[in-house]
Amino acid sequence: MTSSSMNMMSRIIFYEDRNFQGRSYECSSDCADMSSYMSRCHSCRVERGCFVVYDRTNFTGNQYFMRRGEYADYMSTMGMSDCIRSCRMIPMHRGSYRMRIYERENFGGQMHEMMDDCDNIMDRYRMSNCMSCHVMDGHWLMYEQPHYRGKMMYMRPGEYRSFMNMGMGHTRFMSMRRIMDSYF
Repeated sequence: MTSSSMNMMSRIIFYEDRNFQGRSYECSSDCADMSSYMSRCHSCRVERGCFVVYDRTNFTGNQYFMRRGEYADYMSTMGMSDCIRSCRMIPMHRGSYRMRIYERENFGGQMHEMMDDCDNIMDRYRMSNCMSCHVMDGHWLMYEQPHYRGKMMYMRPGEYRSFMNMGMGHTRFMSMRRIMDSYF
């Protein structure tokens, strides 16, 4: 089965109430504005694939990674409000992973190329800040604290010159993780 056919099978179902009750909305691709489908969301079920959900429309605001599984009351578990407003399907990636992280905006300062997970950039690279990056291969999650904790941000292939301009304010990313096939 090809990677693209696996992506076509991705599916997440959102429910208005806890324990998969109330109105539901099924999604198998990106959805920039879910507010016309449901007014609140307290549980969800990821049947296939992985998704990032956002608390604002157009893939902005706080982000949460959802892999295959049931989340009967994920709002209180993850500290989210009841307003999931958009979601993005993460395509399955088979191949190498490569990302360059930079200490400053616009690819300035210290640079390190990563090909695997890093639970603490300070320990591994003696780098106290990561303000821009270039994702060359694969899909990644970046976290504001070491050991994959705190706010996170989904990064797909592309150049990210300034995290501040992406609505992340003064967030400093201190750990990075690849989104691997095992999550699917």
